Formats: sequence, C-alpha cells, structure tokens
Amino acid sequence: MRLRSRRPSPTGRTHRPRTLSAALAAVALAAVLGLTAQPGTARAAAAPETAPAGARPGAAALPAHTLVGYLHTSFANGSGYTRLADVPDSWGIIDLAFGEPTSATSGDIRFSLCPQAECPGVESEDEFKAAVKAKQAAGKKVLISIGGQNGQVQLTTTAARDAFVRSVGAIIDRYGLDGLDIDFEGHSLALDDGDTDFKNPTTPAVVNLISAVRTLKAEYGAGFTLTMAPETFFVQLGYQFYGSGPFGGQDPRAGAYLPVIHALRDDLTLLHVQDYNSGPIMGLDGQYHTMGGADFHLAMTDMLLTGFPVAGNKDHVFPPLQPSQVAIGLPASSLAGNGYTPPAQVTQALDCLTKNTGCGGYQPHGSWPGLRGLMAWSINWDRYNNGEFRKNFDSYFGSTFHSYADGRSDG
Repeated sequence: MRLRSRRPSPTGRTHRPRTLSAALAAVALAAVLGLTAQPGTARAAAAPETAPAGARPGAAALPAHTLVGYLHTSFANGSGYTRLADVPDSWGIIDLAFGEPTSATSGDIRFSLCPQAECPGVESEDEFKAAVKAKQAAGKKVLISIGGQNGQVQLTTTAARDAFVRSVGAIIDRYGLDGLDIDFEGHSLALDDGDTDFKNPTTPAVVNLISAVRTLKAEYGAGFTLTMAPETFFVQLGYQFYGSGPFGGQDPRAGAYLPVIHALRDDLTLLHVQDYNSGPIMGLDGQYHTMGGADFHLAMTDMLLTGFPVAGNKDHVFPPLQPSQVAIGLPASSLAGNGYTPPAQVTQALDCLTKNTGCGGYQPHGSWPGLRGLMAWSINWDRYNNGEFRKNFDSYFGSTFHSYADGRSDG
C-alpha cells in the first residue's frame, strides 16, 4: 500500500551508533574553522542565477530565494491529488514524485501519472505536458525525483548505471523536464568496508551514481537542474560516523551521501537535506539536536555551510557548500512527517541563518543572506493544510526576494 505520507529514518532509531567525546568534537570543529569561516563571519548573498546560453528550452533563472516542493504525481494518499496546473505560483521548483526502478539493482527507472482509479481527476498526459510548459514559461523548474521511500536504487554495476542514464533521460525528454532530483533513501546507498575517504569513493553504487549524473549533466548542458534530498543519516551523521568505520560494526549507510554531494558539488543546483524523520544528530557544538524546532535546522544547516571533519578526522574535511546551493527541508504539516516545525520556529531559523538575529540556543558560524530557501514534503500536504508552509515562506521573503530576472514577481 503506497501511502507515502511519511518518510521513515533509515533505522527507525536514534542515530547514536557510538559517542564522540566533547574534546574530539572541539578539536574537529577547530580544524574546520581553520579552513572555513570564523564565528560571526558574514558571507555575501548569492545573486540570482542567470539562464546560461544554450540552455534547454524552458530553462530559467532561479530566484534568489526559492520554495521547493514535491508533488505526488504517480500515487495518491490521504493528502489528495493535485494537478500540476493547480500548483500555486509560490513553488519555484516542483519535484515530480517519484520515478522508481523496475528492481533495486536494474537502474531502469520508470515514471507514469497516477492511474485514474487511484487519483480521480488526474490530467491526461497531454494536459500534463502542457502544464510542464506553462510552469516553465512562468519561471518554474519541473524535475523528476528518483527514489523516495519505496524506490530503492542501487547502481552496483555499469550496466545499471547505463540503464539509469538511458531511462532517466527518456523521462526527461518525454515530459520536457528541467532536470533531476536524487531522493535515494533506505538502502540505496551504503559504503563498502574499507571505503573511508569521501573524496575518493570506491563503492560501485556510489561511483556509478556519480558517473551517471555527470553523464546526464553533460548530455543536457549547463541548464540541467540537479537537486538532492538526502536524510540526515546520510549527511550530517557523517560528522561522527562514516560507513562501517575503521574497525567495522557501524551502519555502512552513515554519511554515504557525502561522496556523491562532494563529487557533484560543481554541478549541484540545490541540496535540501530532510530535516525530519530523523533521530538526534550531533552538531558542530558537540551537542545532540532534536528535530522539530529552530535549533535543529540551525545546527544541520550550519554544518553544510561551515563544513565539518568527516568522522571527526581533521584530514577528511567536507568543505562548505555555497549558500545558494542550500535549502532547508521540512514537513509541510504535522501529517506529512515527523519533525514538523511550526511557522514561528521556521522564521526564527531563517532569521538566525540569514540575519544572525534571534538565534536562541544554537549560534551558527556565520550568517548567509544568500541561503536559497526551503523545501517541503510536500505540495499536496501543504495544500491539505491550507497552504500554511508556502504562505509562511511568501510572508518571510516577499515578492522582492523571489522575483525573477525578467522582473516577474512570483506572488
């Protein structure tokens, strides 16, 4: 039964395979800060991107601040079906959920609209394609999201890699999409024993994924939009634990997205880690932070924008991403996933990260006015909840902040 109302954590338990001493955490953080921003350093706001010459039809500039949402396109659940044409204008990037493989290791990704019997009122394929073009004409980007809770993707062979490239390219071409969202969850990514350096991965499923995405990027050019939506287990948990560890025994999925993010950072449009359905995660302050409040989003986002030593190793520092490459991922409502954050707490997190005001219990190592925005699971759940999530985004950033290069306001 494909409910997909929630995205469970990989283990369903607190992420504490082992503990990291406060002393080690302090040493590790000092190593990071020697290579990145010092406390209180403000980073320049990123200017809105411009559409590159030769970009595929429909490619448009991202606004300085963008609202990203997943649209339940291939399935139904309690949130109800929403036609693409009916998605409110606030959503700047629309991720079509989901493309899934024919089997976990095939690499052959399939995508189709929700059946009429499951989704009364679903549009025809021609209507859907017309809606894609209309959204693009309005400055939006429409992506195919691969994976999700049920779509385990393990590119363990070069044959699977090549099938992934062919099948994802076919979906993009069929519907005229702008690019790809990688939403690998569960057991899609795990590091082989002995794969300990995120800068030089050796695990076939990781190496083949990187290769596949680079091939797609080369095929579609500079206008290709690439986003990722990993869970905290696969990213920030890497501050403490990476793969099975030097002595084995750890969960091999810990930090397993880090080599993918790092290898593709020059091609990456946006990373929006799921700050929900997560166990407590240690931040750069050496303290565990729990989802559902501003501090969790501050600690998790600070790690991405400051950088951190992977598994506490000062010789393996994950460099910071650009603020324009980062958005905060949240559930759109209390029904959408564990870790729902009330609008006032979302606003507090944005104030702290972009203005260095109202930070509360966690003080980030900089302020980033160019933080790209927010991601929600999902557009459907937000609509079910009377648009609370998008209205809060619009209220915070306003039309001045998410207006496009052509002067059109996304109100």
